[in-house]
Amino acid sequence: MTARATDARRAAVLGSPIAHSLSPVLHRTAYRELGLTGWSYDRFEVDEEALPGFVGKLGPEWAGLSLTMPLKRAVIPLLDEVSETAASVEAVNTVVFTDDGRRLGDNTDIPGMVAALRERGVEQVDSAAVLGAGATASSALAALARICTGEIVAYVRSEARAAEMRQWGERLALDVRTAHWADAERALHAPLVIATTPAGATDALSHAVPERPATLFDVLYDPWPTALAARWSAYGGAVVSGLDLLVHQAVLQVEQMTGHGPAPLDAMRKAGEHALAER
Repeated sequence: MTARATDARRAAVLGSPIAHSLSPVLHRTAYRELGLTGWSYDRFEVDEEALPGFVGKLGPEWAGLSLTMPLKRAVIPLLDEVSETAASVEAVNTVVFTDDGRRLGDNTDIPGMVAALRERGVEQVDSAAVLGAGATASSALAALARICTGEIVAYVRSEARAAEMRQWGERLALDVRTAHWADAERALHAPLVIATTPAGATDALSHAVPERPATLFDVLYDPWPTALAARWSAYGGAVVSGLDLLVHQAVLQVEQMTGHGPAPLDAMRKAGEHALAER
């Protein structure tokens, strides 16, 4: 049953640290644009140890939760059902509470990545490169499973990380090859490069951007642009930012949690840009 716009409903983003999260800005903008006057969206500092207690105390007014690190895997045992998308990477970033009290887990990062790329005209690629290994990198592989028809090369710093990426590739039925981070400059010649590394990690690669780069998806958004994204844009390449990803996955969250849509993509992006500019 879809809630009425005036119903008092709650949602929030949980994580640790959480003060930096743009999710409240994006979701509140969506509520305002959709006329959901009874809806509120907050942020709570919650770690893995505190998560079961927090979720267990939520009342019937709660519609959903957004989850960021380190909770995306920790929440899974607390759920009644997990979508195939979330199960494919063992990561839930969205929980929806049904009218009968069930807790449904999903991952909107993966379709959010696909939607952000599609918005830039990237529907399909015959190969791709992933910079980094970790939770975001596994989501990147899951997104590539939907749009990449050939080999994916993951550039990582350790053999342990390389083994993890190959395992994710097998699980997702992808052709994943790994290479050492020392050779990461080669990644920049791929039709699609997805950078999943922390701030500063790809700065040293910016001098190696080719004269005619294709598409870079850099999952960071603050600070922005990264040195790599700035050089990429200067050379005329297409750049998809972490804010694009954040907005597209939030659009899907809003629609799932509220039952209303379509969520206002452009208004949410502008609100996010304004919030970042004020920092």
